[in-house]
Amino acid sequence: MKRRFQSLPLAVALSLLAATGAAAATATATLAGPDGTTMGTVMVEDTGSGQALVTVTLEGVPTGAHAIHIHESGDCSAEGFTSAGGHWTGGHDHGVMAEAGPHAGDLPNIEVPESGMAKVAHFKPDVTVEAMLDEDGASFIVHAGADDYESQPSGDAGGRIACGVFEAE
Repeated sequence: MKRRFQSLPLAVALSLLAATGAAAATATATLAGPDGTTMGTVMVEDTGSGQALVTVTLEGVPTGAHAIHIHESGDCSAEGFTSAGGHWTGGHDHGVMAEAGPHAGDLPNIEVPESGMAKVAHFKPDVTVEAMLDEDGASFIVHAGADDYESQPSGDAGGRIACGVFEAE
């Protein structure tokens, strides 16, 4: 009888650890334009397959195709969002058309209709929430134009029109 009682706290602790470990790591970023206007959100969630699920929701973004990328620094404070640094490379060249590409942070262009609202989801094999939330963090950028998927180092996508810093959820 005493033995069963002593193992109960261990069983409870193990089940709590298992439940905690089962939850997927998630990071989110709220996208804002240069004037601070909210322009959407991005959620990155680790999955059991080893790929991250990246869900992008845009609002109030100009109509047309826009490049979207994970950038190497969690800082959107500088004018033109230059403090976000370059694309998160993962040791690769930019673009799916590049022989040594794509960057870990490269995502397909997003097409924004006249409503200014768009939502897409992509799986990324070279992305984890833990890596994104390292010492200098990571950010998400929406560019003014479309990515050509090959120009180095950033796809000739134009200026940065929205930026958000990833935070653990």
